[in-house]
Amino acid sequence: MEFWFLIAGSVLSFVGMLFHGILGQQKYMGNINNSELQSLTKSLSLVSWHIFTIFLFVSSVTLIYVAFYPALYIVVYPVIGINLLGSILFVFLGLNGHKHLLSMPGAYLMGFTALLAYLGL
Repeated sequence: MEFWFLIAGSVLSFVGMLFHGILGQQKYMGNINNSELQSLTKSLSLVSWHIFTIFLFVSSVTLIYVAFYPALYIVVYPVIGINLLGSILFVFLGLNGHKHLLSMPGAYLMGFTALLAYLGL
């Protein structure tokens, strides 16, 4: 196991979680709450937003845990997979009519987390 790669991936995911959960929510939900969307849609949008925040937290905790308990390395594979697939989704959608997604940090955050986790194995 490469301790520092796992730690770096954990820190990246944790900082992403803080940024996403605090600053991102303020900006995103500010736009949503000022829109004409129905209240149920606004509520579901908030839940959807924070599902990703929770995902970043779980990725961070998993990577730091495995850094200190390398015998449990197998749990890193789902973290790699979901981060890689999420990054691919951002890029795929960004190249197919949603180009603003390429300027957002999601693809890069998830891609680098997956890479660091992989290098940590």
